Amino acid sequence: MKTFYSAAHLEHAPTNEFEGGRLTPIPEVPARAEAVRARIEQRALGPVVAPAHFGLEPILRVHSRKFADFLVSAHADWTKKYGPEVAEALPSAWPALGLSPNRAGDIDARLGTYAFDTATPIVRGTWDAASSAVDVALSAAQCVRDGARAAFALTRPPGHHAARELFGGYCYLNNVAIAAQWFADSGARCAILDVDYHHGNGTQAIFYSRADVFYCSLHADPAFAFPHFSGFADERGEGAGEGANLNLLLPSGTKWDAYEMALADARQAITAFGADVLLVSLGLDTFENDPISDFRLTSGDYMEMGKCIARLNKPTVFVLEGGYDLATIGTNACNVLEGFEQV
Repeated sequence: MKTFYSAAHLEHAPTNEFEGGRLTPIPEVPARAEAVRARIEQRALGPVVAPAHFGLEPILRVHSRKFADFLVSAHADWTKKYGPEVAEALPSAWPALGLSPNRAGDIDARLGTYAFDTATPIVRGTWDAASSAVDVALSAAQCVRDGARAAFALTRPPGHHAARELFGGYCYLNNVAIAAQWFADSGARCAILDVDYHHGNGTQAIFYSRADVFYCSLHADPAFAFPHFSGFADERGEGAGEGANLNLLLPSGTKWDAYEMALADARQAITAFGADVLLVSLGLDTFENDPISDFRLTSGDYMEMGKCIARLNKPTVFVLEGGYDLATIGTNACNVLEGFEQV
């Protein structure tokens, strides 16, 4: 299986997020992707190759131009206002109920308009990293459309929390949604299987009124888990998309036996939808030692996950999302890919 990877992610290296009432070290660091790449090479799972460049147009099929322009200029506008010594741009106010978004205001107004948390700083290298991650995802999609059974997009930063005009959850551009739209533009019916610990609120929002893209997410109950305001079981899609959205909520402490049952339900729904291609938002933060989740999957379970996904018998694009235990993220990613290839 080919892995697509860009070193541009190394320039996106924010240090802190505001969480739990204090500034804390951010767990979404360059070492995540580097650990996965190193392990893929050690286990000789296939070539690791650079992506092609797809330009801005595929991004604008999912995100608005105003939002893309904001991400391009945000860090420069921030440093112009606060000086280069304040290197990480974070919002401090939001247009909550009764207030209006302000997309034409100063950098603070725009940050508050486009962000939904205080965990996703914008630094000098953020746009180059995020747009290169899109190229990585699209290159993997191109590989599969050209006939490969599967490909792995080693994307960083992740993407599934980013919506049309919204960033957060360490996500700036929605890599998997852009790849799904790229397939849809060629007439393919796509299914997105999201196995991250957190609900992919951005992916759901992008396709919520669409009948040609099926979104299915297995995740921690948002009653107690980020993103808190999206991912409930009664969110089934709307308009033409009614029935094309499925959220499978799992309780704290979930182990493989319960997870496998939910994954079987997801497979049944994806099969019924009749997708031409499957895209997997591959979050690995369901691991038992992950620092920001409370699921209990083991490294061996990820091998079984890969086998379960392979039994859908669909051309498959894996797109990396979360996973923050640096000691095991490479092993767990490889286990999913190797399990897939064993079937």
